[in-house]
Amino acid sequence: MAFIEFHNVYYEVNGAHILSNVNLEIEKKEFVAVLGANGSGKSTLAKLMNGLLLPTSGEVFVMGLNTKNAEDGQKIRRNVGIVFQNPDNQIVAAMVEDDVAFGPENLNVDDEEIERRIDSSLGLVGLIDKRKTSPSALSGGQKQKVAIAGALAMDTEALILDEATTMLDPKSREEILNTIIDLNKKKNITIVYITHFTEEILEADKVIVLDKGKIAAATTPNELFLNSEKFNEWNLEAPFAHRIAEKLRKKGIELPMGIYTEDMLIEEIKKDCRKFK
Repeated sequence: MAFIEFHNVYYEVNGAHILSNVNLEIEKKEFVAVLGANGSGKSTLAKLMNGLLLPTSGEVFVMGLNTKNAEDGQKIRRNVGIVFQNPDNQIVAAMVEDDVAFGPENLNVDDEEIERRIDSSLGLVGLIDKRKTSPSALSGGQKQKVAIAGALAMDTEALILDEATTMLDPKSREEILNTIIDLNKKKNITIVYITHFTEEILEADKVIVLDKGKIAAATTPNELFLNSEKFNEWNLEAPFAHRIAEKLRKKGIELPMGIYTEDMLIEEIKKDCRKFK
């Protein structure tokens, strides 16, 4: 059984379908990106993954546990952390170390273990030197890292990030994404990264595209960009480098398909220029 499984899941609000017939599997240690425009159902999907919401019909399993079983809810949420869009809404303490300790303290974890988790979690997100700092003195990106550290301190096996970089500047977005990639690659934490920024999905093992509450595609980043003509249909914008490459092709410059980073674009343009030397 996969780490997270959706079986014919529907979610309705006042008779309106927010999600329809969703079937998906997320394996342990995978980095899965969930891509979709605003209103596509991404946040609902995130909350269903750790039992914050329950399906109207169908079933969601986490570690083999059905989220509809109330007695398993705490275990599911302890092992599947979730970080939301606004870091200010997730910080509950006046000092960084106290905020990270909040979750384990509520689970009655002993003091020595809490100290170990604070050190470990803040170390993983690169904020060990901010341990005694007030969250109000941190940047938006640093606050989001504190929220991630708080989830990690629960000794979580999986981390869901629901549009966690939307309110951040480009530099902070890049820092958060690099932190998440490290957690996945070096610590084997299962990652579900929910975003509408197509340039943020490049390191994912798998990409799920949501459109109007349905899964429109389940593929790899490379395959997705090779079929980018679908982006307009899904109300998504391709990465800047990908759009520039498309315009250059229309001008007669021969460039390969599958260009989606600025580094790739620059390298291919350099190759094209060398032909004329």
